[in-house]
Amino acid sequence: MSRKEFDVSRMRRLKRYAARYGLTILTDDKMKVLGTSGGHAIRDESFKILYGNVPKPFSASLDEIEAWLEANTAPEE
Repeated sequence: MSRKEFDVSRMRRLKRYAARYGLTILTDDKMKVLGTSGGHAIRDESFKILYGNVPKPFSASLDEIEAWLEANTAPEE
């Protein structure tokens, strides 16, 4: 398994990608303290949550965040 496949590496790569479009990826650290992995959400420059807040806050997984970014930030042709 290469380092680029680790969750920490993926998160750094996704945060850099999101920043190009003025988006921020948030992680719920409180869930990590409880022993479960923290969920994620995406917000824009106006601090509005765009994805990851339904059905509850920070409900998106890292895979879901990656898929949402690919689908919603792809350059138009």
